[in-house]
Amino acid sequence: MPTYAYACKDCGHAFDIVQAFSDSSLSECPECQGSLRKKFNSVGVVFKGSGFYRTDSRDSKGSTVSAAPSAPAAPTAPAPAAAAAAS
Repeated sequence: MPTYAYACKDCGHAFDIVQAFSDSSLSECPECQGSLRKKFNSVGVVFKGSGFYRTDSRDSKGSTVSAAPSAPAAPTAPAPAAAAAAS
């Protein structure tokens, strides 16, 4: 469960509380019964190290995946109307 930080708008009392995602936000200060505001902190998950970015899995020469060889083109036969007109 995440920890949320609150601060009172009236008295300035600040505190942290563990709440479930489904719990509603607090609105009343426990010290003075004034109105609370939720403080926003930095992101809780930080990806450090290699392997998290698209460029981390590539070598310095470029893409590591080679293109599949294309099938050779089939010889085209003349259209029947063109062959009849040529005769």
